[in-house]
Amino acid sequence: MRRKTSISLLSVGHACVDVYQGAVASLIPFFVAERAYSYATVSGMVLAASLLSSVVQPVFGALTDRWAMPWLLPVSTLLGGAGIALSGVSGSYGLTVLFVAVSGIGVAAYHPESARVARIASAGSHSAMGWFSTGGSLGFALAPLMVGAVVATGGLRLTPLLVLPALAGSVLCLPVLHALGRRHASGTAAAAPAGRDDKASFVKLSLAVACRSIVFVGLSTFLSLYAQQNMGGGTAAGTVALFVLYLGGAVGSVLGGALAGRWGRVTVARCSYLFTIGAVAGVVFVPGPALYVFVALTSAGLYVPFSLQVTLGQDYLPSRVGTAGGITLGLAVSIGGLASPAIGSLADATSLRTALAPLVLMPALCWLLFRTLPEPTAPHLAAEPHPNADDTDATAAPAQQPGHR
Repeated sequence: MRRKTSISLLSVGHACVDVYQGAVASLIPFFVAERAYSYATVSGMVLAASLLSSVVQPVFGALTDRWAMPWLLPVSTLLGGAGIALSGVSGSYGLTVLFVAVSGIGVAAYHPESARVARIASAGSHSAMGWFSTGGSLGFALAPLMVGAVVATGGLRLTPLLVLPALAGSVLCLPVLHALGRRHASGTAAAAPAGRDDKASFVKLSLAVACRSIVFVGLSTFLSLYAQQNMGGGTAAGTVALFVLYLGGAVGSVLGGALAGRWGRVTVARCSYLFTIGAVAGVVFVPGPALYVFVALTSAGLYVPFSLQVTLGQDYLPSRVGTAGGITLGLAVSIGGLASPAIGSLADATSLRTALAPLVLMPALCWLLFRTLPEPTAPHLAAEPHPNADDTDATAAPAQQPGHR
């Protein structure tokens, strides 16, 4: 299996998982319309998925650092899809929260191991990891379209149809895992020693990831409702706004990997967050159709550093790449849900615009934190790759192999 094929399959599988993170926010307007939930109530659903994910994800990261568990990729994908599929058919709020939480656990289990496997398949390439992250961004982008197409036509009772991406994603990752297992069994993989951990820099990076998560999840949760208010339209206005927010991430992820090769990851991330301050302010304070322009700029600004933060975390913690991937890739989305109830409560007490205004501060904090971070020297993953790297096996130059720690 060629390296590009492996990364392509993993990227599509990543999309099939992250579509369920985007689906939570995409379902909120329909829960409000059909069940008359308040802002605070629907934000509790986001909290359910995020809180469990925030707690469980580092646990899975630590486990994958100790034991390789490639089987988590198909199993967690199915779990994430099943939770969202059942969320709309449950009659009570309690069951709805439970099923959303189950989906959050599935997503949490997926990210640490998938980041480790993608690191192996990409041989540490920033560009390849950018494409892997882009898959997740596309999943987010497709979520409002998928939910809109299914739920808008038949209501929440049709959410079981949303399990289809999970079925596809669980199958797509199997050829990659099979190739990795065969390569390890052949005994031809060369492993490189881990470098020294820079825990202080990783903590600062994690704080920046958390701040980014708060602004991204805060916008994801309430942007659809805010766009409906701002534009004076129905659910279509909100669906378009969410689609733009998520689709811009796909562009930003690819752009981030390309720019990092020229100017370095820390510099690119720092400049991107500085740019994002103004973009988020435009989303909150500029009225009318210009909202969509600022949403696109915000999305790109938040996603340029996304894949870079994954590889930075793995280079700051080379002895714990599973933990690093779990925090930088997974918690980048989930931990922001912890702030959603506060935003929802403030919106109920004042207005949605007032509640979203503090989000402008988050990219500013990210910029300040990145000003203190060094550019790490990436550890060599293995022996020199074949000159025609795209024609070599995806596992020709890994640092670790599934099934071997």
